[in-house]
Amino acid sequence: MNDRERDGQGARPGAGDSPAGALSPAPSPPTPRTASPRPLAAFAYTAADAEKSRGVRRMKATATGLLLCVAVIYALATWGKAEGAGAWAGYVAAAAEAGMVGALADWFAVTALFKRPMGLPIPHTAIIPTKKDQLGATLGAFVGENFLSADVVRGRLRALGIAGRLGAWLAEPAHADRVTAELATALRGALTVLRDSDVQAVVGEAITRRADAAEVAPGIGKTLEKIVADGAHRRAVDLICARAHDWLVFHADSVMDAVQGGAPGWTPRFVDRKVGERVYRELLRFVTEMRDMPGHPARGAIDRFLTDFAADLQADTDTRARVERLKSDLLARPEVQDVIASAWSAVRTMMLAAAEDDRSELRLRARASLLSLGGRLVTDGRLQAKVEGWVEDAAAYVVTTYRGEITSLITDTVASWDATQTSRKIEANIGRDLQFIRINGTVVGALAGLAIYTVSHALGG
Repeated sequence: MNDRERDGQGARPGAGDSPAGALSPAPSPPTPRTASPRPLAAFAYTAADAEKSRGVRRMKATATGLLLCVAVIYALATWGKAEGAGAWAGYVAAAAEAGMVGALADWFAVTALFKRPMGLPIPHTAIIPTKKDQLGATLGAFVGENFLSADVVRGRLRALGIAGRLGAWLAEPAHADRVTAELATALRGALTVLRDSDVQAVVGEAITRRADAAEVAPGIGKTLEKIVADGAHRRAVDLICARAHDWLVFHADSVMDAVQGGAPGWTPRFVDRKVGERVYRELLRFVTEMRDMPGHPARGAIDRFLTDFAADLQADTDTRARVERLKSDLLARPEVQDVIASAWSAVRTMMLAAAEDDRSELRLRARASLLSLGGRLVTDGRLQAKVEGWVEDAAAYVVTTYRGEITSLITDTVASWDATQTSRKIEANIGRDLQFIRINGTVVGALAGLAIYTVSHALGG
């Protein structure tokens, strides 16, 4: 098995590989359609990680080669010292010996992070595979305490100056157009998703409940009282009188026939005709006078009737109860319920048309409002403070209320990772730096051993 085959175990290089450094779901065997839901995505070992692992192995070989080098130097220096090569051999042997100790100690430390050195069950080794869940919980707690606190969030948002930035962005016409278009799209989507029957039922129930709960008689009485006081009802009386006069003129025969038809059967026909004509003329005269005389007594009677009725609607218990019963009867009629429910269809059609039309009044007003809001956010310090306060309060509420749910995402995700895959992936990403620790340990150990040996001989000599 070559290096690529060894490194690629658990990964599937090809067109579906994730980019370097990305986390991709681990491949899994096909499951039947009735399988239970999949767990959280694994911390998968990808082709990019396999490439990094080759670099880690090269650094391992370098660190191990340096260890072997100092071991050979130690053996040669020790042999030379025994053969009387000179004092320098002791210094070289001490440096090489300390270098070996440092290299072995760092090798043990680095190896203990990912596995048990030489497979021995030494305590506090294989830290990542065995302590993975604990590390995830600790990381979640750390994030919750240091990043998801209300003070941290408020301070960060305050430093960003969100309101001013948002205002400057919205003040640009192109940005206002973009936001308006996005809002129109969202509105169309919402109206498309909503079922007309459900909305109609909700709207109808809301209007009916509101109308049924509110007593309408006093309001009607106050309105009618103001109308009569202002004389606004006189135009309605004028219209009714004019229409009544015109109707009588064009339907004279109908009126006289109705009067004659109500006469007793024993009266002569010519008498019935004369009575009908007389009644018609008097009725026409009365309506004509009402139309042409603003001070006609009948108009005054209408004024008094409306004034008394307005007062009864506000104060008379019986009148108010009768109006409430009439209101309930009207609301219960299917025709009224159909009208209330159909209001949603009209509103929906109007809103859809406005959202789809770039030049509709709705979109033009929305765009103008956004531009105005942007300008005010840039120049109005009080509005800026108010908006930023809202944003800070909302963010602080979210992080304090849902901190546990947010940190549990970290804890649960880490707990779902496969221990072996996690260890391999972490080693692939940070192992190269860890091998430098081994190299540094060898060099620093050698220098420290040389220094100790030198000082000890200087003090002893």
